[in-house]
Amino acid sequence: MKRLAITTILMLFSTLLYASGTSPVLKKANTDIHDKESLRHGAQLFIDHCTTCHSAKYMRYERLAQDLEISEEDVAKNMLRGGTIKITDTISAAMSAEAGKQVYGVAPPDLTLEAKYQGVDWVYSYLTGFYKDENTTFGYNNHVLDNVAMPWVLASLQESMSEEDFSSDMRDLTNFMDYMAEPIKPWRQNFGKYVLIFLLILLIPVWLLKKEYWKDIH
Repeated sequence: MKRLAITTILMLFSTLLYASGTSPVLKKANTDIHDKESLRHGAQLFIDHCTTCHSAKYMRYERLAQDLEISEEDVAKNMLRGGTIKITDTISAAMSAEAGKQVYGVAPPDLTLEAKYQGVDWVYSYLTGFYKDENTTFGYNNHVLDNVAMPWVLASLQESMSEEDFSSDMRDLTNFMDYMAEPIKPWRQNFGKYVLIFLLILLIPVWLLKKEYWKDIH
């Protein structure tokens, strides 16, 4: 019992140390996966800026077009690189994992489930958290992920926009990554409303039936 008590105290102490450490304060993403316009804009940002290095191997262009109400012609025109990719393909990176490892020291991760794994607030804070740091390999560091191994590919976009507009773009990108991590989520949330309405209606005959069964007992 004494050892158990000591172990418990040590665990609580380490938890408090972690909580009071240098963990970054995350910004609220305030995303809305039902906002199709935001999702379409975020998808275009992801294709234009992220797929040079990162893949999304569990998301097909065809599914993206269907869910976000984008015509296959627009997908082919604005998202498929030079006709070498088919609309039935998954989102691949232009750079191979081996090349990425040679350039950056680590292979760029697949981003399909990143918002599910890290959380949307983390993703949004990460995307808006880059700052210039000449002591790093690529000249930029990140408030959320210190000594980040990723070059800030959106630097030119950020410098050409107001802080408010850039934050809005990063919110749309985060929104798309949230959708991409669970494409069925918008449908599931909408369908859930009808389930709750059905259960509320069902409650009435169930309550009346209960009264009928118990009336003679009382």
